[in-house]
Amino acid sequence: MHPGLAPDVTRAALERVCTFYETLSPPSLVDIGALYTPDARFKDPFNEVQGVAAITRIFEHMFENLHQPRFVVTRRLLDGQEAFLVWEFRFRFKRFDSDTEQLIHGGSHLVLAPDGRVSGHRDYWDAAEELYEKLPAIGSLMRWLRRRVNQ
Repeated sequence: MHPGLAPDVTRAALERVCTFYETLSPPSLVDIGALYTPDARFKDPFNEVQGVAAITRIFEHMFENLHQPRFVVTRRLLDGQEAFLVWEFRFRFKRFDSDTEQLIHGGSHLVLAPDGRVSGHRDYWDAAEELYEKLPAIGSLMRWLRRRVNQ
Protein backbone atom coordinates (compact mmCIF):
# COMPACT_ATOMS: atom_id res chain seq x y z
CA MET A 1 0.00 0.00 0.00
CA HIS A 2 1.18 3.54 -0.72
CA PRO A 3 2.60 5.22 2.39
CA GLY A 4 -0.05 7.33 4.08
CA LEU A 5 -3.00 5.79 2.23
CA ALA A 6 -5.18 4.20 4.87
CA PRO A 7 -7.16 0.99 4.22
CA ASP A 8 -10.43 2.86 4.74
CA VAL A 9 -9.42 5.24 1.91
CA THR A 10 -8.96 2.35 -0.52
CA ARG A 11 -12.24 0.79 0.63
CA ALA A 12 -14.01 4.11 0.05
CA ALA A 13 -12.36 4.44 -3.37
CA LEU A 14 -13.50 0.94 -4.32
CA GLU A 15 -17.02 1.72 -3.15
CA ARG A 16 -17.03 4.84 -5.38
CA VAL A 17 -15.99 2.70 -8.37
CA CYS A 18 -18.73 0.14 -7.70
CA THR A 19 -21.39 2.82 -7.23
CA PHE A 20 -20.27 4.59 -10.41
CA TYR A 21 -20.54 1.44 -12.52
CA GLU A 22 -23.80 0.26 -11.01
CA THR A 23 -25.40 3.65 -11.71
CA LEU A 24 -23.63 4.36 -15.02
CA SER A 25 -25.64 6.47 -17.44
CA PRO A 26 -24.82 8.81 -20.33
CA PRO A 27 -25.01 11.92 -18.07
CA SER A 28 -22.72 10.32 -15.46
CA LEU A 29 -19.89 9.97 -18.00
CA VAL A 30 -18.90 13.59 -17.30
CA ASP A 31 -17.77 12.38 -13.85
CA ILE A 32 -15.36 9.75 -15.16
CA GLY A 33 -12.38 12.06 -14.52
CA ALA A 34 -13.15 11.96 -10.81
CA LEU A 35 -12.90 8.17 -10.94
CA TYR A 36 -9.84 7.69 -13.20
CA THR A 37 -6.44 9.39 -13.22
CA PRO A 38 -5.74 11.51 -16.33
CA ASP A 39 -3.32 8.89 -17.70
CA ALA A 40 -5.30 5.80 -16.61
CA ARG A 41 -5.01 2.68 -18.76
CA PHE A 42 -8.10 0.64 -19.68
CA LYS A 43 -8.15 -2.72 -21.45
CA ASP A 44 -10.94 -5.13 -22.32
CA PRO A 45 -11.32 -7.78 -25.06
CA PHE A 46 -11.98 -5.04 -27.68
CA ASN A 47 -10.12 -1.95 -26.48
CA GLU A 48 -6.81 -0.85 -25.08
CA VAL A 49 -6.70 2.86 -24.37
CA GLN A 50 -5.08 5.43 -22.14
CA GLY A 51 -6.59 8.61 -20.74
CA VAL A 52 -9.95 9.77 -19.48
CA ALA A 53 -11.18 10.96 -22.89
CA ALA A 54 -10.46 7.57 -24.50
CA ILE A 55 -12.10 5.67 -21.64
CA THR A 56 -15.14 7.95 -21.87
CA ARG A 57 -15.45 7.23 -25.62
CA ILE A 58 -15.67 3.48 -24.90
CA PHE A 59 -18.69 4.02 -22.66
CA GLU A 60 -20.27 6.54 -25.04
CA HIS A 61 -20.02 3.88 -27.75
CA MET A 62 -21.61 1.34 -25.40
CA PHE A 63 -24.62 3.60 -24.81
CA GLU A 64 -24.94 4.31 -28.55
CA ASN A 65 -25.09 0.61 -29.42
CA LEU A 66 -26.91 -1.06 -26.54
CA HIS A 67 -30.30 -0.70 -24.89
CA GLN A 68 -30.28 -0.34 -21.11
CA PRO A 69 -26.70 -1.46 -20.41
CA ARG A 70 -26.01 -1.91 -16.71
CA PHE A 71 -23.42 -3.48 -14.46
CA VAL A 72 -24.14 -5.42 -11.29
CA VAL A 73 -21.11 -5.93 -9.06
CA THR A 74 -21.50 -9.29 -7.34
CA ARG A 75 -18.18 -9.51 -5.51
CA ARG A 76 -15.37 -7.19 -4.42
CA LEU A 77 -11.88 -8.15 -3.39
CA LEU A 78 -9.38 -5.59 -2.11
CA ASP A 79 -5.68 -6.11 -1.46
CA GLY A 80 -3.81 -2.90 -0.71
CA GLN A 81 -4.22 -0.65 -3.74
CA GLU A 82 -5.39 -3.44 -6.02
CA ALA A 83 -8.93 -4.69 -6.36
CA PHE A 84 -10.85 -7.27 -8.32
CA LEU A 85 -14.54 -6.91 -9.10
CA VAL A 86 -16.76 -9.75 -10.25
CA TRP A 87 -19.71 -8.43 -12.23
CA GLU A 88 -22.63 -9.11 -14.51
CA PHE A 89 -23.23 -6.87 -17.51
CA ARG A 90 -26.85 -6.82 -18.66
CA PHE A 91 -28.06 -5.24 -21.90
CA ARG A 92 -30.12 -5.63 -25.05
CA PHE A 93 -28.76 -5.25 -28.57
CA LYS A 94 -30.02 -2.18 -30.47
CA ARG A 95 -28.72 -3.39 -33.81
CA PHE A 96 -30.74 -6.60 -33.79
CA ASP A 97 -33.82 -4.96 -32.24
CA SER A 98 -33.86 -7.65 -29.60
CA ASP A 99 -36.16 -7.78 -26.61
CA THR A 100 -33.99 -10.48 -25.05
CA GLU A 101 -31.76 -9.28 -22.25
CA GLN A 102 -28.18 -10.47 -22.65
CA LEU A 103 -25.85 -11.30 -19.77
CA ILE A 104 -22.07 -11.24 -19.70
CA HIS A 105 -20.16 -12.49 -16.66
CA GLY A 106 -16.79 -10.87 -16.12
CA GLY A 107 -14.25 -9.40 -13.80
CA SER A 108 -12.15 -6.26 -13.53
CA HIS A 109 -8.67 -5.88 -12.08
CA LEU A 110 -8.21 -2.34 -10.79
CA VAL A 111 -5.09 -0.52 -9.60
CA LEU A 112 -5.76 2.47 -7.37
CA ALA A 113 -3.52 5.52 -7.45
CA PRO A 114 -2.41 7.20 -4.20
CA ASP A 115 -5.33 9.64 -4.50
CA GLY A 116 -7.83 6.75 -4.67
CA ARG A 117 -8.60 7.10 -8.38
CA VAL A 118 -8.18 4.20 -10.80
CA SER A 119 -4.87 4.23 -12.67
CA GLY A 120 -5.24 0.79 -14.25
CA HIS A 121 -8.36 -1.12 -15.28
CA ARG A 122 -8.40 -4.44 -17.08
CA ASP A 123 -11.60 -6.34 -17.81
CA TYR A 124 -11.63 -10.10 -18.20
CA TRP A 125 -14.49 -11.91 -19.94
CA ASP A 126 -14.87 -14.51 -22.67
CA ALA A 127 -15.97 -12.63 -25.80
CA ALA A 128 -16.63 -15.86 -27.72
CA GLU A 129 -18.92 -17.47 -25.15
CA GLU A 130 -20.41 -14.36 -23.62
CA LEU A 131 -20.99 -12.31 -26.79
CA TYR A 132 -20.27 -13.87 -30.18
CA GLU A 133 -22.37 -16.98 -29.52
CA LYS A 134 -25.35 -14.72 -28.81
CA LEU A 135 -25.22 -12.85 -32.13
CA PRO A 136 -27.82 -13.99 -34.71
CA ALA A 137 -25.53 -14.74 -37.68
CA ILE A 138 -22.18 -15.58 -36.13
CA GLY A 139 -23.64 -17.29 -33.05
CA SER A 140 -24.46 -20.57 -34.76
CA LEU A 141 -20.97 -20.70 -36.27
CA MET A 142 -19.34 -20.02 -32.91
CA ARG A 143 -21.43 -22.70 -31.18
CA TRP A 144 -20.54 -25.20 -33.95
CA LEU A 145 -16.83 -24.34 -33.57
CA ARG A 146 -17.04 -24.81 -29.79
CA ARG A 147 -18.61 -28.26 -30.24
CA ARG A 148 -15.95 -29.25 -32.78
CA VAL A 149 -13.10 -28.14 -30.53
CA ASN A 150 -14.57 -30.02 -27.58
CA GLN A 151 -14.95 -33.32 -29.46
